[in-house]
Amino acid sequence: MTREPSTRTIFPAGLALAIAVVAVSWAAILVRLCDAPSLAIAFYRLLFSTALVAIPGWRFASRDVSGRTYALAVVAGVLLGLHFALWISSLAYTSVASSVVLVSTQPAFTAVLAPFFLGERPGRRGWLAVVLALVGTAILSRGDWDLGSGALFGDLLALGGAVTASVYLMIGRRVRERIGFWHYLLVVYGTAALSLGIMAVGSGTRLSGFPELTWVWFLLLAAGPNLAGHGLLNWSVRRLPALMVNLAILGEPILATIYAAILFNEIPGPAFYLGGAIILLGLVLALRAAPADGVGP
Repeated sequence: MTREPSTRTIFPAGLALAIAVVAVSWAAILVRLCDAPSLAIAFYRLLFSTALVAIPGWRFASRDVSGRTYALAVVAGVLLGLHFALWISSLAYTSVASSVVLVSTQPAFTAVLAPFFLGERPGRRGWLAVVLALVGTAILSRGDWDLGSGALFGDLLALGGAVTASVYLMIGRRVRERIGFWHYLLVVYGTAALSLGIMAVGSGTRLSGFPELTWVWFLLLAAGPNLAGHGLLNWSVRRLPALMVNLAILGEPILATIYAAILFNEIPGPAFYLGGAIILLGLVLALRAAPADGVGP
């Protein structure tokens, strides 16, 4: 296997983590700025991401990877595509605040699904986290119901994005032990882009004729939240305590909510603050015992 270059001296780990959280927190805002259908946004985000990792992914390709490992990476890529399709679609129906908080419940779903995929039991703290996340989601969604059934549908899409992200990460935990980081990104991003392209074409989604500025937002989604955000998160987790990284990731929905309030005048109602606080408390409990994996928006 070709060795990947060390970046140990390029960034202090804490600075890299801070940059990563800021980068991923802009994902929902950039999606909202795109003048394109949700599936098109998801497709081009992953297509441009694939292009950005193509050279290092090819250069540092693992030469001794089994067919089973590649098959699992492809399944992970399909799930990643579904995650982005569901989450980006949710932003067309519900608020940025509700969407980013609900999609962040991924660790709670991991606690529930881990016994089936990883043979790991969540324990008392994990089950308490699940209960808190469910209670918080119910309160938040009840508040969104007052805004109309469309907002509730968006909440469900965001939760679907959390579930698919959870399964994607659990598969990825096993696959990444057998395949290089850049090679893994190339396979999963490429598979996700292909899956989204098939979904877009199959549903008759328009993939061209967008304003020039929208193409800029597509590229920034790939370079910022995907490459800089997720890339630096993966770099940080190898150098910092897992709990520190996990708790820092919780800053993403907080920052995104602030951005949306300033840029789009989306001021959450009282139910959001109560439900969101309960969800974040549950996530803190879940993340204390969880590995620092996270896809995020």
